[in-house]
Amino acid sequence: MSQLVQQAIALHQQGRLAEAEALYRQVLAQTPDEAGPYHYIGVIRMQQGRLAEAVPLLEEALRRNPFEAPALVNHGMTLRLLGRTVEALASFDRAAAAAPAMPDAHFQRGLALGETARPQEALAAYDRAVTLHPQHIGALFHRALLLGDLGRPDEARASYDSLLMLQPGHVEALSNRGLLAWARRDADAALADWTRALASDPRHAPSLTNRALVLGETGRAAEALADYERLLVLAPNDAEMWNRRGATLRALDRESEALESFDTALRLNPDFATALNNRGFLRWAVERRHDEAKADLARALVLEPQMPWLKGELAYLKMQGADWDGRDAGHAALAADIMAGQRVVRPFAWQAISADPASLQQCSRLFAADQFPTPSPARWPMPMRERIRIGYVSADFREQATAYLMAGVYEAHDRSRFEITAFDNGFDDGSPMRTRLAQAFGGFTDIAALSDAQAAAAMREAGIDILVNLNGYFGRPRSGVFAQRPAPVQVNYLGFPATLGAPWMDYIIADRSVIPEGERHFYDEAVAWLPHSYQANDARRARPAAATREAAGLPAQGFVFCNFNQLYKLTPEIFAIWLQLLQSRDDSVLWLLRDNDVAVANLRRVAEEQGIAADRLIFAEPLELDQHLARLALADLFLDTLPYNAHTTASDALWAGVPLLTCRGTAFAGRVAASLLTAMALPELITGSLAEYEKLATLLAQDTARLADIRTRLAAARDTSPLFDTARFTRDLEAAYDIMAQTSRAGRAPQGFAVP
Repeated sequence: MSQLVQQAIALHQQGRLAEAEALYRQVLAQTPDEAGPYHYIGVIRMQQGRLAEAVPLLEEALRRNPFEAPALVNHGMTLRLLGRTVEALASFDRAAAAAPAMPDAHFQRGLALGETARPQEALAAYDRAVTLHPQHIGALFHRALLLGDLGRPDEARASYDSLLMLQPGHVEALSNRGLLAWARRDADAALADWTRALASDPRHAPSLTNRALVLGETGRAAEALADYERLLVLAPNDAEMWNRRGATLRALDRESEALESFDTALRLNPDFATALNNRGFLRWAVERRHDEAKADLARALVLEPQMPWLKGELAYLKMQGADWDGRDAGHAALAADIMAGQRVVRPFAWQAISADPASLQQCSRLFAADQFPTPSPARWPMPMRERIRIGYVSADFREQATAYLMAGVYEAHDRSRFEITAFDNGFDDGSPMRTRLAQAFGGFTDIAALSDAQAAAAMREAGIDILVNLNGYFGRPRSGVFAQRPAPVQVNYLGFPATLGAPWMDYIIADRSVIPEGERHFYDEAVAWLPHSYQANDARRARPAAATREAAGLPAQGFVFCNFNQLYKLTPEIFAIWLQLLQSRDDSVLWLLRDNDVAVANLRRVAEEQGIAADRLIFAEPLELDQHLARLALADLFLDTLPYNAHTTASDALWAGVPLLTCRGTAFAGRVAASLLTAMALPELITGSLAEYEKLATLLAQDTARLADIRTRLAAARDTSPLFDTARFTRDLEAAYDIMAQTSRAGRAPQGFAVP
């Protein structure tokens, strides 16, 4: 090689391209048949991004030396970058034939084969490159990418591992290996890889995005929010990131900020269906802006008709506003979609709509499979120990309906045989109930800020034997914790009146009223039947104090029909019966809970259309429990709803001494009042059809002596019936736990049983 060529190459390697080219051209002037200068000037054109000019120079070099493998590789690379992949592949084939031991020839050939949809040949080319040069970063990386695309994640991960041993800070490899870890739901490994990637490149958006998403999904919302804030500094006009930021703020209960974030997302992209869905939810849940919320959800549905759960969210919103336009057709369509396996409505909303236990089961199964697709660990036998360790998981260890029912049970547990621990997914409201519950438990563990994996680890560390899910799909659930199988026995109780449709739940606690023997197949859990009502009650709750009709806003005289359910449980069929009852007795009123102004206006409008004066519908404001029970005693007859009965509200009425009339439904949620009345020995208040329900309500409103007799029996039963005997109920519940423990310790799968 001449001294001039050596000088040119040295300048080229230093990046002094213009000087190098000048010397290459001097060489050409002296030896015009040399291939090298054409090749090197072609490479300079590649480096300058002047690809179209590089091609003829490289072809001129190859005309002079057709078997020069480096020139063939560079020629192929240039053609590939110009989109001429088939021609590029021909050059790489020639290079690999000319220099079979040249790793880059095989690597570049693999890239071209991948782009021409020949993945198996591409993989063979990468394999050959790695065999020749085990430290070839490009070949290792693209081989891993391709293995991932081919559904071979373990081999892909191994290729990334090899690459990262050579180059620990390779951002793309770390980012992609993190995705593989998350695909197998190894959140810790995924987060570790993305954190390492961001240490190498703090502005690497894919790692930030993925880390934020997984942090949010694993309950680490505050950390996720910090990543979204960083992303929005990098891309302030990214509507998707504003939407995700809003969802994270919502998880942190920072609703006003969440709304602002969704507003920003929609200013950037007015047709962003997910943001419309999210904003619609908060417009209702936080601000009670029904019409604006409905408009957002309806617009989202037009834009994205197949968005999971959206149809159900819109139907549920309309129910909460007593907005019944198109109700029957909409609900029929939801039912058909569910049975076709479509993700159209969340289980909690479907409870208030469907009376079909098969449809309710299918809805829960679809939801569980969608939300928790990774197989759970297998159950294991419960260990033998002196006391059974019970863990109660709830977001409602405070002034809330579940606590009102369960407080006495926690206190009545036999501490010689049971250890009980609260796992709190809610918050401390500073109430007397919170103080009482804190004293009732042997341990009180806050899991609200823990990821599902961290919460499950805490439960395993505590050695919990039986873990009780008091939320199910209601409120602020932690089903993801149960999906990790932290206890050998897991129980669905009280918060969700249906199957959870999940393989990681073992038992559902019920009674023969809510789940008859012949319907156990509608429940994926084994059924544990208690001998009386399944519903716990607290005998220590205050007895209703004296109240006056005037203070409650009721007329001084006349008959008071009442229902204090939330208004989403009210259907047009039930409301029509109630209006007929008002017409049957002119001095009667209907006393309801003021849930929201939209529903109040709609119900009053319907009443007036039926000739009932709007002021005969009286809406009560929410009150503290003791004040509510005091005023509730002023009612003459509590009218139940269907397909979703009164639950805690029903036992409130019975405790207050108010006769409760129900119609037995066809699913768990519609049979709760029948369960309570059976336990109170008042079966005559359970009807079998809506026609019978209306007839009996009319008779009771006219026959004051009969109603007075029922009230007398009800008052006596409050002190003697199983429903309000907390100690008796707790012994029955503990007997159920004992049977579950015996079954588990024997190594048997959960099986249905009845407590004697």
